[in-house]
Amino acid sequence: MATAKQDTVKLAVNIKPIGDRVVVRPIEREQTTASGIVIPDTASGEKPQEGVVLAVGKGGVGKDTANPSEFLKVGDRVLFGKYAGDDVKLKSMDGKDIEVKVLHLESILGLVIA
Repeated sequence: MATAKQDTVKLAVNIKPIGDRVVVRPIEREQTTASGIVIPDTASGEKPQEGVVLAVGKGGVGKDTANPSEFLKVGDRVLFGKYAGDDVKLKSMDGKDIEVKVLHLESILGLVIA
């Protein structure tokens, strides 16, 4: 059984993505065995493919470039490719390292609607 470990984190810096980029915080998944043992996502070696949108760009230059804010808003849960985007480490308000992904809009596969 897999559950999403979602905790709201406040970053120490404000991020404003450029163009059609979106900043996403991957959601770590934990698996619980039948006996109740929790196996963290890091033990399985799988990269998360689901995350929460932290910031959305204003769109690129040119008429063919989409504006991400037409499709996404901060707080949306999205699916993305396993190796999509660039990984960036940032600090949270309490000093912990937080890993986020900077993705192009085209790398986002869809919204998770619960």
